[in-house]
Amino acid sequence: MNESKQYDCSRGCIVGRKESGEVECNYRQGCCKLEVYDWLSGVNQEQYKEFFEVRFKNTRKAIFRNASGQSIKTGDMVIVEAANGHDLGIVTLEGPIVARQMKCKRINPETFEFKKIYRKAKLFDIEKWQEAIAREHETMIRSRQIAAELGLEMKIGDVEFQGDGTKAIFYYIADGRVDFRQLIKVFADEFRIRIEMKQIGARQEAGLIGGLGVCGRELCCSNYISSFQSITTSAARCQDLSLNPQKLAGQCGKLKCCLNYETAAYMDAQTRIPKVNGPLEFEDGLAYLMKTDILKEIMYFSYDPSSLSNLYALDASEVREIIKMNRNGVKPESLQTEPEPSVPEFVTAVGDDSITRFDEARKRRKKKKNDRRPDKKQKKDEK
Repeated sequence: MNESKQYDCSRGCIVGRKESGEVECNYRQGCCKLEVYDWLSGVNQEQYKEFFEVRFKNTRKAIFRNASGQSIKTGDMVIVEAANGHDLGIVTLEGPIVARQMKCKRINPETFEFKKIYRKAKLFDIEKWQEAIAREHETMIRSRQIAAELGLEMKIGDVEFQGDGTKAIFYYIADGRVDFRQLIKVFADEFRIRIEMKQIGARQEAGLIGGLGVCGRELCCSNYISSFQSITTSAARCQDLSLNPQKLAGQCGKLKCCLNYETAAYMDAQTRIPKVNGPLEFEDGLAYLMKTDILKEIMYFSYDPSSLSNLYALDASEVREIIKMNRNGVKPESLQTEPEPSVPEFVTAVGDDSITRFDEARKRRKKKKNDRRPDKKQKKDEK
């Protein structure tokens, strides 16, 4: 393959031309969205040897049955059955890990009607596939213009051509119901292909496009999330987060999916934190709750409700006991006499790998050497 190779991350392959001019396409593991790691690689099970996971563009993938009689393995380009015509995809999983995928998707291999793998893709099929892929971007731009001319309140996020180039899937986003019967007619006349319209949400669009989040890692929606749960601001309130829409919203414009990850841990910790409806009564005054560390289960109180300068930390269990004492008419002596809760301190390793960490040690060694040598004045006196 020469230097004109291209990385098609939307399908997970490398495309290039040989010196003879023939197209060459190879599977690139780790580039696909919603990739599954085959931790059962090398394990053979005869009952699942004819099932393979075949993926197409972005997050679209399905499980097919091998009806070709050919030996198929991971990385092969195959021609598969489609609703109309045929499609071309890349085999990304084989063996018993496919059974795990079927179990996750609740597919019963005995009753489910699997589509077939016809054969391995030939050079002619790959050439035609690449020609169809080359049309996708300009088709998406033109389709957006047509939708705007018709005055439809929708956004076309992506276009995926079928492997034989006779059909295209238009992924669109719309807040309400869209009557696109006229749009399909215009698309069919404009592009001379069969049209399929598929509505997706903003989160699914972010998964199709992909990208990096503020955490520096790949977006969860394009990495592994296939079913999206509803996310509300109550998840942010539960974690005592600032309700800032710019910080809580992801690249899709919706609330971040990761808000749900730690919600269960915070809700469990809040069951052990007492509700403080008023100030705690001590002999030297009233103590007001200023803030709470939910995960450490530590509550901070102050005698001045308008200042955060002098805060006293109390364990949640101690606060519960003080509340019981106040209900019985007993006041503790003072908040200042309460022992501070023992919290494991965080030890940072920042600076341990500094390139100047040995400089001071060298200076000290030089000083020690100089101390051992007698002074010049001392030598003259001895003479």
